[in-house]
Amino acid sequence: MFAFCVDVTVGHAQAQPRTTVLQTTAQPGSNLVKPILTIDNRSAQLQRITRNWNTDWTRHTIAYNEILSGGPPRDGIRSIDQPKFITVDLAASVLNATEPVVVLDINGDARAYPLQILTWHEIVNDTVGSVPVIVTFCPLCNSAIAFDRRFDGKTHEFGTSGLLRFSDLIMYDRTTESLWQQFTGEGVVGEKAGTYLQFVPASLISFAEFRTAYPHGIILSHDTGMIRAYGSNPYKDYDTIGNTPFMFRGLLDNRLPAMARVVSVSLKTVDIAYPLHILADRGVIHDIPAGYPLVVLHTTGTNSALGAPRIAEGEDVGATGVFDSRLGNQTLTFHRDGNKITDAETQSTWNILGHAIDGPLAGQRLTPIIHGDHFWFSWAAFKPKTIIYQGD
Repeated sequence: MFAFCVDVTVGHAQAQPRTTVLQTTAQPGSNLVKPILTIDNRSAQLQRITRNWNTDWTRHTIAYNEILSGGPPRDGIRSIDQPKFITVDLAASVLNATEPVVVLDINGDARAYPLQILTWHEIVNDTVGSVPVIVTFCPLCNSAIAFDRRFDGKTHEFGTSGLLRFSDLIMYDRTTESLWQQFTGEGVVGEKAGTYLQFVPASLISFAEFRTAYPHGIILSHDTGMIRAYGSNPYKDYDTIGNTPFMFRGLLDNRLPAMARVVSVSLKTVDIAYPLHILADRGVIHDIPAGYPLVVLHTTGTNSALGAPRIAEGEDVGATGVFDSRLGNQTLTFHRDGNKITDAETQSTWNILGHAIDGPLAGQRLTPIIHGDHFWFSWAAFKPKTIIYQGD
């Protein structure tokens, strides 16, 4: 964190008070520097919506006119705070093999969170492999992201604020009542404005792929203490190419259709998006953005959660994985034949999670790179300088 004091004038259509910038912050692993604004200039509507909150509204890194009400009030979409789990065999009675699940594997503790549940709750507060985490899903952005929920040496619980920015879920922690951007993990309003949650590697794959990779893994149960239409999709046809993003206020980046799916990666000096249609056609993409050798993998057999009325009947959009292509002192070259992924150097077979499951390297794992499977409009809104992979 870089600390200094300076005055700036924020330009708007009408004259605004001068805003003091107390300090700037840089996200870990990036060269992004953002000012912390120190004046509460919320609109009357936003003040009304948040009138009973204990958030420090004098601290923010975003303009308040970017925040919209998503409709439900704070905690109107209830987070799951005491998750229960079942075995993969029991889960097979309520989950189709091709349904999408968010997978975390921490210290040998492998868990899957079905989108048929996350679509209705958006946040799960959990502890995986002794690490306190939040597993989040914003249906409007198709963003499934996990974070470590510790900061200031304490573990915190998160909920939905009922607010959106660029269609993306704004979360809040129930201790400081700071607001956090789901897409970036940034504290955007309140005591923790300018700080960042740490990303936790998460994969969005099919239930069948999870079951095969982790036969002793566990699955988030329908026993949430709430009655929801799990398995149904309240966002029918939302992911149709040509649709306009819901509750989006901002400029659309027309380099790709708004609802195009991209595999997104942020490295220290570059943001890059791999269009899903290119990846699905090739199966494997090798790239060296900013000199960093990575491999992007794709397999078929995973439904979209945001198309058909029943998630199990959604379009097959497949699953993706992004990894460092180096293993020890060797850089591997991958190829997909059908859904079989092999490396040219040893002819070992790999799954979408980067695990070698057969051959000389069986039991080895590639190092995962944090990535997302997002709609283009949302990634571009938060990462406007993104490079779009064009292929060879």
